[in-house]
Amino acid sequence: MAAALAAPCAAASGTSGQGKTAKSDQQKKADMAARIEIMQKQIDMLQKQLDDMRAQQTASQQQSSDTRKKLDTLAKDNKKTKAKVAKVEKKQKNGITVGGAMRFQYSYEDYNKNNVHRTGDADFDIFRLNFRGRVDDIELQAEWRWFQYMSAVKYAWLGYDFSKNQQLQVGLTRIPFGNQPYNSHNYFFSSNYYLGLEDTYHMGVEYVYSGDPWNVQLAFFKNDGMGGIDGYVSNRSNSYSYNVVGVRSPGEGIYADPQHPAASINTAAARVAYTFKPNDDLKIELGASGLHGGLEGPSSSIGNYSAYALHMNADYKRLNVQAQASRYDYNVDGGADRLAVGAYAFYDTIAAKADSYTFNVKYHQPVQWGPVHGLDFYNDYSLITNKSGQLPSTFMNILGVGVSAGDLYTYFDFVTARNQPFIGGSMAGDGKVEHRFNINFGFYF
Repeated sequence: MAAALAAPCAAASGTSGQGKTAKSDQQKKADMAARIEIMQKQIDMLQKQLDDMRAQQTASQQQSSDTRKKLDTLAKDNKKTKAKVAKVEKKQKNGITVGGAMRFQYSYEDYNKNNVHRTGDADFDIFRLNFRGRVDDIELQAEWRWFQYMSAVKYAWLGYDFSKNQQLQVGLTRIPFGNQPYNSHNYFFSSNYYLGLEDTYHMGVEYVYSGDPWNVQLAFFKNDGMGGIDGYVSNRSNSYSYNVVGVRSPGEGIYADPQHPAASINTAAARVAYTFKPNDDLKIELGASGLHGGLEGPSSSIGNYSAYALHMNADYKRLNVQAQASRYDYNVDGGADRLAVGAYAFYDTIAAKADSYTFNVKYHQPVQWGPVHGLDFYNDYSLITNKSGQLPSTFMNILGVGVSAGDLYTYFDFVTARNQPFIGGSMAGDGKVEHRFNINFGFYF
């Protein structure tokens, strides 16, 4: 009985262990399935994130591609726009502007008794036209002047710009010598003008470098602006610039037509200047100039000539100071001491060699007096000395004021001079000290 009782108990015990084991396996499988399901969801979520990232990357690439296309299109449009703007600007720059001036003059001359008796004279001075402009890449500048007694071309040249600071000029251009553009502030210039050493124009080619701080001008002139020794002009003295037109023989009159014609030829000229700017108020240009050329007679060479100068042009606020020391030499075969020059429809005479010194001061004062908006107070002094042939020295001092009123500019000049053209004398004369009070009234347009 005990054995019988034990058997069912044992059997029951064995059956209970198998059921527990089976349940444990099922639970494990369920847990595993749950974990797999969770992992699958995580994988699905990661896959979705990956797909989203790929989609975003594709969209970004597409957007980047679209952006690049848009940028390329904008660049092309910008290039076309710039080309159109450049074309319009070029058209706007093309064309010639016409300007000019008309001037009248009053003068009181103590060396002219009839003028003194009339208490001075009023005259028409000049009417001029200025042409300036550009057609494509070529610049044009010209000036034509009409006087009561003659007409003359002052300058006429064509220019080509190699760069912003470099230009080549061809035609009737200014000789690069001394302080530029003028070595004076008054109506009469300095005495150098009457020697052909200030604001003088010859036919040739000129290179100009106008950088900062350097200014370099190199030029070659074939002949003067009147065509040289045999130019096709009615009168070689009908010139704005003073040109050598002959060699004076002993006893030949100062104002006589030259008996022995001459002219400059093949002249090389150079001007180099450097500008200092120590501060915003002060600017100083220091420079040196030189030229050398030949002298031509009717059929052959008759000598050569040269000139050189040291010059300074300084600005301090409203004050301008100019100084220049020059020397010129005409070496004529046969050793002539005097040369004939021509300008303004008459002939004059200069020494073949001389030294020149100039010193000028100007002060600008802005004002508001009705139409008057500016006053220029100046004193310009010139001395021509050590002349060949023991000719007396020339000096000229001009004390004056320039008055600006809109498009009007008026020179009031009191001139004291000796042996000075237009002041009762000649560069080759031996006269006394003369005086002239001059008012030049001009309208500029």
